Amino acid sequence: MILPFEPYNPTWKDQFNTIKRELDKLLLPIKASVDHIGSTSVEGLSAKPIIDIIVGLEDENDLDKVPALLANRQYVYYEKYNIDMPYRRFFVLLREKPDKLGLPTCIGTFDKIPDRLNDHALRIAHIHVIPKNSENWVRHIAFRDYLRTHPNVKDEYQALKEGLIKHEWQDGNDYNEGKDAFLQVEEKRAIEWYLAQK
Repeated sequence: MILPFEPYNPTWKDQFNTIKRELDKLLLPIKASVDHIGSTSVEGLSAKPIIDIIVGLEDENDLDKVPALLANRQYVYYEKYNIDMPYRRFFVLLREKPDKLGLPTCIGTFDKIPDRLNDHALRIAHIHVIPKNSENWVRHIAFRDYLRTHPNVKDEYQALKEGLIKHEWQDGNDYNEGKDAFLQVEEKRAIEWYLAQK
């Protein structure tokens, strides 16, 4: 599978703002903040044209309220991932409602992920729901802000991604594993830098 990879596009910020407005309304019953993360949130950085969004929850007990609040819309809930990442709830926002595409609205714990869901052309955004007081929320926000303020690191990350995208990957998870060594080092530096700003 060849993943789509595009130069930075200013419309990604507009796409995020549109999705944020919807999420702010849908998540009104709980205390949540919606932020743009990932490569599409860093001006000048190439990326897969899928908007990464982090929803920070004030109360960890609200994690399992989110699937019902996003139900019957264009979101697919990956309940399957809760086993490996119990601190997170993950959703993919599709271009149409899943049932119109012949896809499930939820990938259960023991379900196989349909091959069609690996078609990145169907995806608009990835939604990561995480408690705000967790190290994982800090990691995502810190790395985004670090890339925005450290052009040399951004350029190094860009070069890595350009090399990786030339390979054929089974899915997006394999591609992400190719970035792991770089991310482990730079995310640690980003967190130290971010916490020092506080």
